[in-house]
Amino acid sequence: MKIAITTDSNSGITAQEAEKLGVFLLPMPVIIDEETYLEGLNIHTEQLFAAMELERGVSSSQPAPGSILQLWNSIFEQGYDAIVYIPMTSGLSGSCQNAAMLAEDFEGRVYVVDNHRISVTQRGSVLEAKHMADAGYPPEEIKAYLEASAFQASIYLTVADLKYLQRGGRLSSSAALLGTLLNIKPILSIQGYQIDVFSKVRGLKACEKKMIEAVQNDISTRFADVPMEKLRIEAGGTQRNQEDRDHWQSTVQAAFPGAAVEYVTLPCSIASHVGPDCMAMAVFASEY
Repeated sequence: MKIAITTDSNSGITAQEAEKLGVFLLPMPVIIDEETYLEGLNIHTEQLFAAMELERGVSSSQPAPGSILQLWNSIFEQGYDAIVYIPMTSGLSGSCQNAAMLAEDFEGRVYVVDNHRISVTQRGSVLEAKHMADAGYPPEEIKAYLEASAFQASIYLTVADLKYLQRGGRLSSSAALLGTLLNIKPILSIQGYQIDVFSKVRGLKACEKKMIEAVQNDISTRFADVPMEKLRIEAGGTQRNQEDRDHWQSTVQAAFPGAAVEYVTLPCSIASHVGPDCMAMAVFASEY
């Protein structure tokens, strides 16, 4: 079978990278003052942060059903037999459920994966799916594998400014004010269904240390049965200064010398909630 692997820009995959990888990409909407933009086409994180700093109304959104159908139909017109579609986790958006309903009209030719991942962990799933498709696995086996391994992934992140979490309703005004005065920062975790407050620490160095400890603990507990060579560890964030990005990448690399750590920029769907200069790291299992 000729299988198309398809995802959305919540994965952090750019249009240029998607073309190079041989996967299909759906750009996700970003809304600024009720005007809709498409990530990677007419908005990038730089424009997003400029709007956020001006306190304009910023939010992420689901893709329009018409844009999904247009993408899928164009893929079938290119001669593909089936589509494996890997959207962002259903725990953070209704886009996965909506895609599953749309897929019902394609008579079993579209397989929507509820992979419970976003950003770099979602990207890892896309790469695994592409390897499996190229190796000849049928779409139903690719979907089953990705859903079975969905929770073998963690993301931890912390914000530079609490006001963005406050605007998004994840933090009260009083908590944001107190946290700012005391330099207390929440560390958030994404493990499948939702964003949770994992810990609260004081100062940037403590945040770095706590996130690294969290990943080390995941490796020794949740991923104890996964060989280290099958684990991927990445640094990331929305840091605008190259020196800050390099520092965070080298810090994570030093903590995990056996890993090939890269710095991954978070997609607009996360950046619109955490703001600029957020720091993040991720660990996930991958067979490829």
